[in-house]
Amino acid sequence: MIRFDFQGKRVLVTGGSQGIGLGIATAFADAGAEVIVSGTRDGAGDYQDDLSRFAYLQARLDRPADRAALAEAAGPIDILVNNAGQSHSDEYSMEGYGRVIEVNLHAAVELCYLFHPVLRERGGAIVNVGSCASFIAIGYAPAYTASKTGLLGFARAVADQWARDGVRVNLVAPGFIETRMTASVRTDERKAGNTLRAIPVRRFGTPAEVAAAALFLASPEASYITGQSLVVDGGLMLR
Repeated sequence: MIRFDFQGKRVLVTGGSQGIGLGIATAFADAGAEVIVSGTRDGAGDYQDDLSRFAYLQARLDRPADRAALAEAAGPIDILVNNAGQSHSDEYSMEGYGRVIEVNLHAAVELCYLFHPVLRERGGAIVNVGSCASFIAIGYAPAYTASKTGLLGFARAVADQWARDGVRVNLVAPGFIETRMTASVRTDERKAGNTLRAIPVRRFGTPAEVAAAALFLASPEASYITGQSLVVDGGLMLR
C-alpha cells in the first residue's frame, strides 16, 4: 500500500465540507498536510460532519468576489483541488444552465488563474475533479456534462502551458460515488439496479477511493504526469 507524505504542504479543497471533497480533504490531512476547505455555509459547525481538523473558509463560488476573497484568505498553497460543483433541476433553462457552468467551470478556471503565481513559486499541483460526464453525455444534465467536459479541456490546455512553470494540472473523474449527489439514484431500487448493472464491479464507489486517486496525482510519485485524467468509476465507461 502506498503511503503518501504531504507533511509541510498546504492544500485547498473547494467544496471540501462534504462528499467527495471531504474524502479528499480527510485523506490529505491523514497524510500530514495542512488542509483548508471551502463551503457555502457561515461556519464549519453548520455542517453535519466534523470539520475541526481543517481550516474553513466560506465562499459562494458562483460569485467572482468570493473567489478572489478565497484566494486571498487561503494564502500560499502547494496544492489546489477544484472539487466544488453542483447540478440543477432544470439545466434545459438558461438560468439553470448558467448556475451550473458558473460554479463547476468558471469558478475552477478563475481559481486556477488566481493561484497560478504561488503554485509556480512553490512547484505546486492542481487536481480538478471532473466526472465520467467529462467523457460521456448525461442527457438530463447538459450543463453538468458541458461543465465537466470543459474542465477536462481546460486542464489539458493549461497543463501544456504551465508545465514550463513547474505546475502540474490533472483531473480525476469519478463515476457513481456514495454522496448526497447520487442519493436519488442509490435510494431508488429501480434506478440503483439499472445503474449497478452498468458498473462492472457491481457497486458504488466511495469518496476515499476518489481521494486516493487525487492524492496520487498531486504527489511526487506522479511528477511525470500532467494534463491527464484518471477515471475512478468501477468500469462504468467500459460499457
